[in-house]
Formats: sequence, C-alpha cells, structure tokens
Amino acid sequence: MAIATGAAFVNAAASGQGSTVRSKLTIMAPASPGGGWDGFSRESQTAMRSEGIVNNVQVVNVPGAGGTIGLSQLVGMAGRSDILMATGGVMVGAISLGDTPETLADVTPIARLADDYAALVVPADSEIQTLDDFVEVWEADPQGTSIAGGSLGSIDHLMTGTLASRIGIEPTQVNYIAYSGGGEALSAMLSHTTTGGMSGYNEIAGQVEAGQLRVLAVSSAERMEGVDVPTFIEQGIDVSMSNWRGFVAPPGLDEAQIEELSAIVDEMRDSDAWQEVLERNNWTDSYLPGEDFTTYLEEQQDEVDIIIEELGL
Repeated sequence: MAIATGAAFVNAAASGQGSTVRSKLTIMAPASPGGGWDGFSRESQTAMRSEGIVNNVQVVNVPGAGGTIGLSQLVGMAGRSDILMATGGVMVGAISLGDTPETLADVTPIARLADDYAALVVPADSEIQTLDDFVEVWEADPQGTSIAGGSLGSIDHLMTGTLASRIGIEPTQVNYIAYSGGGEALSAMLSHTTTGGMSGYNEIAGQVEAGQLRVLAVSSAERMEGVDVPTFIEQGIDVSMSNWRGFVAPPGLDEAQIEELSAIVDEMRDSDAWQEVLERNNWTDSYLPGEDFTTYLEEQQDEVDIIIEELGL
C-alpha cells in the first residue's frame, strides 16, 4: 500500500515539473484521508484556491508510521520546489519513537501555521467532576486509572506522560491505552472501557456539546477563544502542549525557491479564507516562518526525546 501511494504521489508531483509553483502545487498529507494532517492539507488547498494564490493545488496522501513514510519520500525529492508536506507535533514524536533515519533536520522548514490543543475528558456520567477529582483518583491508583488516546508518541501520549510527571506519578506507571483512530478512542471513553481520555479538543467537541463527555482541562497556555474550559495551568498544574501544524519542503532548494514557497504560505496565512479556517476549527494562529521555525523544530525534537525517554519507550 505504501509503495502504491508513494508511486501515485511521485506521478502526481512529476506532472507539475514543467510549470511554476504558482500554477501547480502538490501538498503531501503524510496520513490517511480523514486525519488531522489530511484536514489541514485540504483546508490549505481550499484557501489557496479560493484566494487565487495557486491556480492548481492537489493533495496526495502518503500514510504510515506517524508521518515518517511521507517524510522519507520528501527527503528523497531533493530540489523539488513544487511540493509542500504537512507536518506537526505527531511527526516529532514518531521520529523519536521510531528512531528513523530521516528527521525534520533533513528537510526545508517553511512555516508553522496553527496550534491545536489536547483535552482531558471523562464520560459525562462519570463520578469525576473536576481535574482535582481526576488527579485524586489517578494518584490513588496510577495503573488502575486508564487513559485512552492516540498512537504511542502522539501528542495525546506525550501530554499524558508529562501531566503524570507534573503531579508526581512516575510516567512509566501510566496506564495509557493507545488507539489507531480517534473513533476507537472515543468509543473506549464513552463505553467506560477507560477512566478517561486525552484527545484533540476538536475531535471530541461534538460529544462535549452533545453532553456525552465532560472536559476537565485543555493543554493551551491560555484559554482557547470561544471555549469555556479552564487550562491545566489555571488549575495549578504547570503543563501546556500544542499539536501544532505547519509545512516543510524537500531539501536542496535554493534561496529563490524557498522564498517563493514561503510567500505562498504567508499569503495564505494572511487571507480571509485562512482566518475562517482557524475559526471554524478552533485552531490558534501560531505563525512562525523561516529560521525561527527551524529553531523551534530543533527545540521540539529535543523536548520530545526527553519525554519519550521518561515514558520508557
């Protein structure tokens, strides 16, 4: 499957070699359709098209291994200037966990664009009413308190381990149950298979509004605009973490090529269409271009490597 999707991506990208990036751009979503990177890629595609920033934008999915299969393919496309790949915090975790030969240091950082945040939730009929209640239950029985979330090394996992460490629980004692999809994790929470769960707020917002889940805290440094839920920091636990999303390009680009891709992303970020995307998805604008983004990636990888080691993975 990976070979087939990779071949489809190469063919799609190669068809644009004779045109400028303003006339044809390929966005690689290093995940299956329907996931976070896919949604980010397709929202970007729509914004670029509607604003006339790029005439023809196509999205190609290259799923697998927390995005590192896509990363490997991108590294092999040195010099290609008509390709952007979506990336984010999940890929940083996958790189650390998988000890992959390719890292984000091997590509060309373009910009971080948006932050999404994790939420600690319990079923609405749970006896746990507050974050303090959850911490009390967790401290009393760390291994008996199960927490559902995304794949190992995901933001859900890293946030759970960091939260445990902050309240004095040994991260290796955390009973984190990883699910490959958000739907499976949600089912585990709703069926009381787990005590609670850590999930991207947007992924469970519908169930919160429907009265099926209760949010205890979110992982943003400050309250999310339009979301009446306190942060961990507000409630006395000094922990915050974002599931950021952004774009990188292949290695080996010259200055002019980097400037053109950066200009495209910059124009999209400043557009009315993109501001609507941020509002619709409850994403926080965290635009960070160029060298600052490069430094951020280096710091992120160092931080995540430490968390992964503390989790005993």
